[in-house]
Amino acid sequence: MAKKKVFSVCGMCSVRCPIEVESEDGVCTFIQGNPHAAGIEKALCARGGAGIALIDDDERPRHPLIRAGKRGEGKWRGVSWDEALDHVAGALKRIMESHGGRSILFSDRGGPFRDLHQAFVRGLGSPNYSNHDASCARNVEHAALSLFGLSRKDLVYDYRNAGHVVLQTRNLFESINVKEVNDLVAAISHGCKLTVVDIRHTRTAAKADRFFMIRPGTDYAFNLAVIHVLLRERLYDEDFAGRHIKDLDRLEAFVRPYTPRWAEGETGIPAEEIASLARSLAEAGPAVLWHPGWMTARYTDSFYVCRSAYIINALLGAIGAKGGLPLANTPGAVGRKGLKKLVDLFPKPGEKRADGVGWRHPQFDPGAGLLHLAFKAMQAGDPYPLKAYIAYRHDPLMGFPDPEALKGIFEKLDLLVSVTFSWSDTAWFSDVVLPLSPYLERESILACKNGLKPYFFVRQRAVEPRFDTRADWEILGGLAKRLGMVPLCFETIEDLWNYQLQGTGVRIEDFAATGMVPLVDKPHYRELDETALKTPSGRIELVSDRLEGAGLPSLKPYEPPKKAEKGKFRITFGRCPVHTQGHTMNNPLLHEQMPENVLWMNREAGENMNLENGEEVEVSGSGYRGRIKVRLTDFIHPEAVFLVHGFGHSLPVETRAFGKGLSDSLFMRGGLEVWDEAGGGVAMQEHFVTVTKIA
Repeated sequence: MAKKKVFSVCGMCSVRCPIEVESEDGVCTFIQGNPHAAGIEKALCARGGAGIALIDDDERPRHPLIRAGKRGEGKWRGVSWDEALDHVAGALKRIMESHGGRSILFSDRGGPFRDLHQAFVRGLGSPNYSNHDASCARNVEHAALSLFGLSRKDLVYDYRNAGHVVLQTRNLFESINVKEVNDLVAAISHGCKLTVVDIRHTRTAAKADRFFMIRPGTDYAFNLAVIHVLLRERLYDEDFAGRHIKDLDRLEAFVRPYTPRWAEGETGIPAEEIASLARSLAEAGPAVLWHPGWMTARYTDSFYVCRSAYIINALLGAIGAKGGLPLANTPGAVGRKGLKKLVDLFPKPGEKRADGVGWRHPQFDPGAGLLHLAFKAMQAGDPYPLKAYIAYRHDPLMGFPDPEALKGIFEKLDLLVSVTFSWSDTAWFSDVVLPLSPYLERESILACKNGLKPYFFVRQRAVEPRFDTRADWEILGGLAKRLGMVPLCFETIEDLWNYQLQGTGVRIEDFAATGMVPLVDKPHYRELDETALKTPSGRIELVSDRLEGAGLPSLKPYEPPKKAEKGKFRITFGRCPVHTQGHTMNNPLLHEQMPENVLWMNREAGENMNLENGEEVEVSGSGYRGRIKVRLTDFIHPEAVFLVHGFGHSLPVETRAFGKGLSDSLFMRGGLEVWDEAGGGVAMQEHFVTVTKIA
């Protein structure tokens, strides 16, 4: 029997953990975390372990499809790859002839392999590459840029060496990054303190030394009070502040009114507990890590929540510090040359972005754009028409608010294409579905993981595709060939890899032993100096010219969150350990683990409505209503209800997920217009619902 092992990269969520895959006679038999990857220790989460079930799933797109009925009607015509690619390329050519390359929008889920996608978009002559981040972490990104001139990924979360970790809008033990989980568990075993701030008691909260069940929408008040205590009691790192922080006097004057006693009235957290936390953090500094947030597309002030978290880290001297947020190393930072970029094969388009990022909204980073503003431009035809949209492994109809409004916007398109390995609402509404091979059946471009110990890594194909599916480099390369984008036409993946490795001193054979090529022997902690920070002053800028120049305050006065009307609840959502957004609900193994979501509701609030735990209730809001089982619990704030995101599938082709649970996005009518104008993120937890007992 033919047995083999390959090193690859998991594709079940956006973390993309390194893995080792075993196969026998062309069939995957076992997956584990890459044993050579530091912090992985052969571990995988439940989702990673279900990758084999993704291959085995017959209810995924199995060959290219072209729409044969109305959009969303579910009538398809199966075609060959040649016909599908000819069809898409022909439509793109016609659109480009009429409206130019700028009229094409492309979105993905970001991550380490985006260089290929960005190169393809640039080759089209379009500036409109975007990813999903407006519905995830754009507020964090822009907060980091406003303070440090650095991307959020230019700072490392050094959990393993931390003395005190604060997780706020970061449910680490359920939205799982395996290395981060292992590192934090190791730190806790060596005495690290964990504080969790959340509207509900999560699995992460269960591990905490301190848990604060905060009133929804008041995190900014909590953070301002912590800053107040650090400054009033002179608990901050004065030496670090003197060397690296600009406009500290402005911050001191700003936070003077925001006392713990004031914050108690807003957050519901006792004043003495807020002050105690600040003192505890100061004792652990600079080995403190206050996480600035992961999925921060929540409230209209979430940008300032992220920014204030970074400011707390800075006051404690944690920026650049071991056990805090040290600087990530690129290949260049350790004296090595990085991978040759595919995006540099084509000139940068001279056109402005359709979403206005970088010109209409100069405070925002143009790299990933803001997809909800691109949709707004698509609807209005301003600043120019967007007529084609390619969604790569991305489902905005599930991931963004108000999907019915979004469908109306998509009707303005001449072409909507989904590249996907599973069915999604967006794929079902598309004109063409190009089936992507699941990650175990495809290889990807080489990528670099920046960090304390940067390395190159490879995703190898573990087994051949079971159905008529292709890898992204094959799909985009096939389109590039038909569109005359010659530089992006590689005959084999080895040709592509060898191009990327030019000048690096690394050969593809060097990946054989572990799947990775480290660029330095041991973790490298760089000193924080004026060359490391990319602000105009070379310091941490509490007052940002970039924000102020856009008419936005760097230090924004707190505004209380909108209160629910009597009988209504703020609808909130989040993740769980066994599912990834809406992508895995039909996975045979993961569906078995969690077939539907339930509505978390405060026990006292539910009992006041004569509800019983586990009974079915009706949830209504934004003109939509649906039924779901209620979970009455003391572990959620009484002003909120909570759903695990991604359920409520309505596609008949997904027989396991069909009709199971509720989708939170349906209760967000008008939500595309509700966003954080300082940080760019959509504010998806600013909506309210009514819960009714069914007679």
